[in-house]
Amino acid sequence: MHVAKFFTQGDLDAIAGAVRDAERRSAGQIVPYVVSHSDHFEAAGWKGAIIGAFAVALGAAAWRQFGAVWGGATPAWIVAPTVFGAAAGFIAVTFLSGLKRALAGAAALDHHVHQRAAAAFLEQEVFKTKHRTGVLIFLSLFERRVVVLADAGINAKVGQHEWDGIVAEIAGGIRTGAPGKALADAIRRCGDLLVRDGMAGPADDTDELPDSLQLREE
Repeated sequence: MHVAKFFTQGDLDAIAGAVRDAERRSAGQIVPYVVSHSDHFEAAGWKGAIIGAFAVALGAAAWRQFGAVWGGATPAWIVAPTVFGAAAGFIAVTFLSGLKRALAGAAALDHHVHQRAAAAFLEQEVFKTKHRTGVLIFLSLFERRVVVLADAGINAKVGQHEWDGIVAEIAGGIRTGAPGKALADAIRRCGDLLVRDGMAGPADDTDELPDSLQLREE
């Protein structure tokens, strides 16, 4: 999934505007960040190859045994279907995203997305704001995961259930085909949460982090 095609120019402008609005009203410094995927999940491809090899080999054995098929050396009946099945399974996983996610497993998807989000948090130096009020909103498109990471100054006041609500809002918008609007609305909601919890914009507030959506094709 290509990040450059996932958002329109209108989406990008709306998201940047939402960041500026939220930061103007609150102490937060918000960085929206999107990657095409957090990992390549090579192991899923090999799982597909193993499943394909067994499935086709067993099918071929059953066909030869019960289908009255004659001819051909026994080794060929063993090797050829196995090789074909392995190749077919590997190719299927390569081109079918849903199958690849299923074979990778939810735990692996979550693990790699959180690792990549943590790397983005460091890359964008979200931890270096003056009042420790940085917030990273991270989307990983292939895995269909959203992560919100906030710095210590915000986590001391905003509960995890509030971030879970932001995550659900963005995920719901993506499912309905409106990722740009969902992300912009969630960013404004972040600003609302911070103001509500006593983190209005300080008098010496400056724009310390980029406002634009950070896109990474990986």
